[in-house]
Amino acid sequence: MFPSINGATDVYLILGDPVEQVRAPEVFNLVFRALGMDAVMVPVQVPAASVRDFMRAIFSARNIKGLLLTIPHKSLVMDLLGDCSALGRLAGAVNAVRCDAQGRLAGALFDGEGLVSSLNAFNISYTGKRVLILGAGGGAAAIAASLVSPASTASKGAAAQVALFDPTPGKARALAQRLGASSAARVVAVASADPTGFDLVLNASPLGLQAADPMPCDVSRMAPHAALVDILMKNQPTPVVRAARARGLVAHPGFEMLIQQMHLYLDFFGLPDAALAVRRDADFVRRAIYPAELQRDIDLFLTTRGDNNEKTIRS
Repeated sequence: MFPSINGATDVYLILGDPVEQVRAPEVFNLVFRALGMDAVMVPVQVPAASVRDFMRAIFSARNIKGLLLTIPHKSLVMDLLGDCSALGRLAGAVNAVRCDAQGRLAGALFDGEGLVSSLNAFNISYTGKRVLILGAGGGAAAIAASLVSPASTASKGAAAQVALFDPTPGKARALAQRLGASSAARVVAVASADPTGFDLVLNASPLGLQAADPMPCDVSRMAPHAALVDILMKNQPTPVVRAARARGLVAHPGFEMLIQQMHLYLDFFGLPDAALAVRRDADFVRRAIYPAELQRDIDLFLTTRGDNNEKTIRS
């Protein structure tokens, strides 16, 4: 049942183009409903050419309490921000924006923290490892920043190397140079999506959103010990996840990345009680967004660990 909406309802938005693939409204509205909050999240399809004007105007509506950004907007609004988190500045992208008490737009970046926390939950090692990230957009930048930056609160230690591949000429190189200048880890652009020699492969590209898409990489070339995470929220398990699992590799969809950053969003939006509730137990969210084919993944949350008592998956 959709949350009741009235004149006192707090409104949150998620901006993207397209927005058909987003799962955040489903998750946020589930949390709002479960916790008895008078709030709603709505997806809004805004073309890239219009997003800056939209952003300038939207917070003049006093019941708009915050917004999320998805493809392709995460890097397009940086100069509108009066304040930005350290990871957002490093990556050159944000995925959450609110208006602060001084009327300035404040931005933060949580995708990478969610991804790293999901790796911790899956017992997938990245500290001192070689990581290949497919894509060099806002999501890839967020993930790479959290894997190499001391500003990450989720990371247990930096990766030894982060390699970025993107078919757009110069895009991966520009991101690698920006991140490498601020990190002791080696951040490089590579010329292909070949996963040979990498310990962890992360698909942060849009490949897999459409049925006709080619595979983002050839999983037959992954090492037997290597793991793969596909951060897409649509069509899971994607062909690359299926192919990796068919080889007996550890491979997971991106749902846990979203779940693990939910409490960060809620804290950022000034909802600490909701953030604490989700940190304590997010299984109701998992049950709602994991497809039937992947429900067994949830059943493998066997242990409770960490200060937040979050249940974790063992591969």
